[in-house]
Amino acid sequence: MSELSKEDALAKLKDAIIQLDLDNVKELTENALEQGVTAYDAVMIGMAKGMEVVGMKYQEGTYFLPELLMASETFKEGMKILSPKLASDETSPMGLVVIGTVEGDLHDIGKNIVSVLLEASGFKVLDLGVDVPAHCFSDKAKEVSANVVAMSALLTTTLPQMRRVIESCHKSGIKAKTLVGGASVNADDAKSMGADGYGRDAVDGTKICRQWNTNNPT
Repeated sequence: MSELSKEDALAKLKDAIIQLDLDNVKELTENALEQGVTAYDAVMIGMAKGMEVVGMKYQEGTYFLPELLMASETFKEGMKILSPKLASDETSPMGLVVIGTVEGDLHDIGKNIVSVLLEASGFKVLDLGVDVPAHCFSDKAKEVSANVVAMSALLTTTLPQMRRVIESCHKSGIKAKTLVGGASVNADDAKSMGADGYGRDAVDGTKICRQWNTNNPT
């Protein structure tokens, strides 16, 4: 098949998520694979990109909670086809990531997209949810020997909580690298609070985790 046909298949898969096409997403996923699209690209370039658009529509107020839930269900239907393919890929495990939205913040769209991209990249992800106290990040990271502690915040008032998470990780003596992201954070904030990395968006955060070669943290 031509490269254009692959791009068209990916575009249709992305649109299936945006349009909440629960009935047809599995067929579109299978078609993409038949046209030579890899499972990784189907997630990263297809469905995850669709989820990013859904997240933006939610933030803009054009999508609401019912649409978010339907998009999530549509994504899960596609993953029923892709998960076995991803699991069978001959790639080394990238590591274990503990992720959550910091205490005082209940937003989870960005965190959820990052989790999806990390899993598609071969990471094992433990999602602590939202409104997570600092000690829960460090306790869980120590318990499971995590490679990365990733935290998200949308509200500027919760930025100090990110610093508390990082301090708690340092006090625990864990080797995990710390990654921060979210609409309220920038590179200067990340540097000032002592984070090891800053993801300006979900794709960037995933790339940073891959670059860290988290199987061998230092």
